[in-house]
Amino acid sequence: MTAVREAVVLPALFLTVTLAAMIEPGARTVVSGASLFSLVLGVMLFAALIRCGALDPARLLHASRGMLANANGFAVVVTLFAASSQVLWMLSPRSGLPMFFVGVLLFVQLLNTLVSSPDRVRLLRSIAVTLGSALVLKFVVLGALSAPGGSRTARVLTALFDAATFGSITQAPQDPAGGYIAFGAVALYLAGIALLPGRSAVSPRTELVPR
Repeated sequence: MTAVREAVVLPALFLTVTLAAMIEPGARTVVSGASLFSLVLGVMLFAALIRCGALDPARLLHASRGMLANANGFAVVVTLFAASSQVLWMLSPRSGLPMFFVGVLLFVQLLNTLVSSPDRVRLLRSIAVTLGSALVLKFVVLGALSAPGGSRTARVLTALFDAATFGSITQAPQDPAGGYIAFGAVALYLAGIALLPGRSAVSPRTELVPR
């Protein structure tokens, strides 16, 4: 991995994702941080990246590296964790049964990934599918059901779900800009984790051993 990617590109990508995922546009724009549960999910996602070889911490933080290089690596690790937690928070519904079910699905999916330990390519595909599905569910499906003045079909479905779930499926109306911001944040996050230094056959310690 080049020094520019480690010192500039990756921290800038993940910091941009973190800041974008904190914004909830609307009549009154709100900036919100990740919940405790999202932090737990962020830890699980971070661990999955390491376990499956998509991220090798030794290539970012190691005794053989200089102080500045380790500082750059630490910045990548911190911004990666912040972006992971904030993206999962951004894609989670805010109330009712949708918040519960999406939270459970994300937890089970990440737990299954940790247990099965797929290779790097399969992990990245799994993360893309998981985040993409959560994006569609929140900003397309729930957004259409919760939009004021929606179609007759949407109003009927909302009434049926509210009757069956005692009103716990209804979400606050979302600004259309939120979906575009979320799409951009997810795309940048996926690009960032694809650029992470993965596990290689030769570790930094092995490289120091003379032949």
